Amino acid sequence: MNDPELAVKLKKGSQQALEQIIIKYTALVSTIIYNVSKNSMTKEDIEEVTSDVFVTLWNNRDKVQPDKLKGYICCITKTRALNKLETVRRNNVISLDDYDFEDDFSIEVHTENNDINHELRKIVDTIGEPDREILIRYYFYYQKTSTISEIMKLNLETVKSKLKRTREKIKKTLIERGYEI
Repeated sequence: MNDPELAVKLKKGSQQALEQIIIKYTALVSTIIYNVSKNSMTKEDIEEVTSDVFVTLWNNRDKVQPDKLKGYICCITKTRALNKLETVRRNNVISLDDYDFEDDFSIEVHTENNDINHELRKIVDTIGEPDREILIRYYFYYQKTSTISEIMKLNLETVKSKLKRTREKIKKTLIERGYEI
């Protein structure tokens, strides 16, 4: 059964449709959670968030648009993952006196990474369409190039080349602004 059919049945309250959606999207949901959390959640946390995603989907099934089921699931997943990350961070506050810094931890490197992220956001804001949308879909929504190609009605090779050129522009701009890449 395709996504629009599943979404319509889900909106009508079909638990069977929900079960099929869970089977179809659990791997994607778990991958997004893992990527958003940057490996900072336990397996149990990831499983909890995965369950929360599908509970949220069920509770908000009336809001699902048949042609946007996957995107809706991805948005719920990102939101739930970020919420869980915030909860985990709040509950894991440690005194600096009690923390043994690893040899590879460096406040300088951490600060530099924050600076690069800030600069990166400014650069992405200046990128024109459709390159910006392709970049956001690929890195923010974790969509495959084939999916982006299909959604945006662009040739697959065009999507790949635009993504590559955009990354090169970003890298060049960062280097010009004094960042080592």
